[in-house]
Amino acid sequence: MTERIIIAGSGGQGIMLLGKILSEAAMRENKFVTWLPAYGAEVRGGTSHCMVVISDKEIGSPNIEKADSLIIMNGPSLMRFKKRIKERGLLIINSSLASKYKNIKLNVLEQPFSDIAVGLGNIKVANMLALGLFLAKKKVVSLKSVSEVIQAIAPDDKKALVEINKKALEEGSGLK
Repeated sequence: MTERIIIAGSGGQGIMLLGKILSEAAMRENKFVTWLPAYGAEVRGGTSHCMVVISDKEIGSPNIEKADSLIIMNGPSLMRFKKRIKERGLLIINSSLASKYKNIKLNVLEQPFSDIAVGLGNIKVANMLALGLFLAKKKVVSLKSVSEVIQAIAPDDKKALVEINKKALEEGSGLK
């Protein structure tokens, strides 16, 4: 099993955090993993993406030419990365910030992650909603491992956000 994932959005959407949590959870499950972050000088508001490879065997390169899965959090990222997914790949789109996308060669799932996150009380958990949906479909790591990572990596001044992130992860795993 090897899963190649590109996660993309704008700075401030938790793109790097999503990739880091996914990578750490995979390591806790004794899988091979690479995490390759990339973002512009603008950071917050600018474009950012990361590439995560999770495998049961050694990984030759962290770079992904064609992803098995794309998690897209805004429109500009969809335009930039839509051709970087394999045929029959999983494309998860934040429909709050990206327009509808039809492609019969892909498994496209669209959910208004940002809108749902606002309803949960914090727009910044849209990334965890997307991660929950991804894990429900791909099951590359367990929700339990991801929840443990969320708990473990939260800085002391952000411990209050742990529960809402876990709630968003669970809610995302129930989306279709």
